[in-house]
Amino acid sequence: MSTTTTTTSTSPQLGETRMLVDGKLVESRSGRSFDNINPATEEVLGSTTDADSGDMDRAIAAARRAFDATSWSTDHAFRRRCLEQLHHALDAEREELRAELIAEAGCPAIATFGPQLDWPLDDALRWPAELISTFPWERTLPDTELFGMTSHRVVWKEAVGVVGAICPWNYPVEVVIGKVGQILATGNTAVVKPAPDTPWNATRLGRLIAEHTDIPPGVINIVTSSDHALGEQLVLDPRVDMISFTGSTATGKRIAEKAAATMKRTFLELGGKSAMIVLDDADLAATVPGASFMCMHAGQGCAMQTRLLVPRNRYDEAVELVTAAFAAVSYGDPTDPANLAGPLINAKQRERVLGYIEKGVQEGARLTTGGGVPAHLERGFFVEPTVFADVDNTMTVAREEIFGPVLAVIPFDDDADAVRIANDNDYGLSGGVFSADRGRALSVARRLRVGSAMVNGGLFYGADSPYGGYKASGVGRQNGLEGFEQHLQTKAVGFADDVDD
Repeated sequence: MSTTTTTTSTSPQLGETRMLVDGKLVESRSGRSFDNINPATEEVLGSTTDADSGDMDRAIAAARRAFDATSWSTDHAFRRRCLEQLHHALDAEREELRAELIAEAGCPAIATFGPQLDWPLDDALRWPAELISTFPWERTLPDTELFGMTSHRVVWKEAVGVVGAICPWNYPVEVVIGKVGQILATGNTAVVKPAPDTPWNATRLGRLIAEHTDIPPGVINIVTSSDHALGEQLVLDPRVDMISFTGSTATGKRIAEKAAATMKRTFLELGGKSAMIVLDDADLAATVPGASFMCMHAGQGCAMQTRLLVPRNRYDEAVELVTAAFAAVSYGDPTDPANLAGPLINAKQRERVLGYIEKGVQEGARLTTGGGVPAHLERGFFVEPTVFADVDNTMTVAREEIFGPVLAVIPFDDDADAVRIANDNDYGLSGGVFSADRGRALSVARRLRVGSAMVNGGLFYGADSPYGGYKASGVGRQNGLEGFEQHLQTKAVGFADDVDD
């Protein structure tokens, strides 16, 4: 429910309160706002304007007009310049954005020097901007001789139109600018709906667009609201041509169903239950403790490797190693650079994770460490790093996305069995394989039904690398050439010689 802000913190407002609609930074028509809560302290950081359906309607109309009535979709050089301006503006406020992200998302400071901020800030806008100049926007096909005439043929790549971008709270900067970079580079206009738990990274983006770029009014609109359901207006509105969504599989399925009514294109980057496979020739002492990396940002990542698959004949050793690693995970205040994990995003998410832990115990899995709310942290939405042993792959904790710092350790008999267990899941987002033999590890990775894989710790990440999943993990890709092209329509054109020729 929308509320008038009741800020209790004595610290100054950190974030931009206004949203961006039709080139202007504006408050909602109702004048209402909602609180932005620090998940590590449960304090109110400040407020953000709270849009309603009328505000969303104005934003959609502005995006439609900007696409239909301006040269944005066809002026390649201008788009590249605007994206470069935005990149430089964001880079100039990198440290302010870092502090803001830690405060509103509760992500640990260490993560902002990687995938939460620095990595995407370096290339999420620059890479698609540079691709504008080299992408084959037109290609020629061989002439044909049909019906007694010569036809010359070309294929044109054109923008889809208005894109509704619905963004999550777990990696807000990475997802928002990853979407915006490719949407704008391909000539589309956009309405961005950030998660109400983390609005300020998006409102800051809106302010920078308005103050530091030549992006025309309406090309990008950022609509903040406490109402999660407001994003459905984007899905249902026939003026919107495409939905780009990152979030839960349940919501993604609903979007796919609702989008069918207007035949919208959809990009859906959804959940995961990724497996980390440690083959029998790997150095367990060197690799298994690395499973604790899934506690980064309290396990709130769709590609986190939340199932650890280890050789059955070394299962007890592996459980002992990973239990010690999880028990040693430093967690707490996200501003402390020594902490790997911070809080969950809100009280509801904490209760959800604790419910999964209880379910695991009920189904017979064995807790080896963690499993509850840390007694030494009186405030904040924290859950202890948790390991389950004696897990069968049919158990709930092995099958469903928990989105918390909870690991399931599962034994396997041989490589084929490891692949079978890893693939025996509704999800197919990511995974990892460790082996002393790189060729063997690559062979296993090739058999995994996932959209990305990390072999011996190698990272696939980058704005040039397509990211997405198989099965219930989604449809389409973000980033890379594949992500760029999914924001484009294809038009085949045949033309004859002039009559006088």
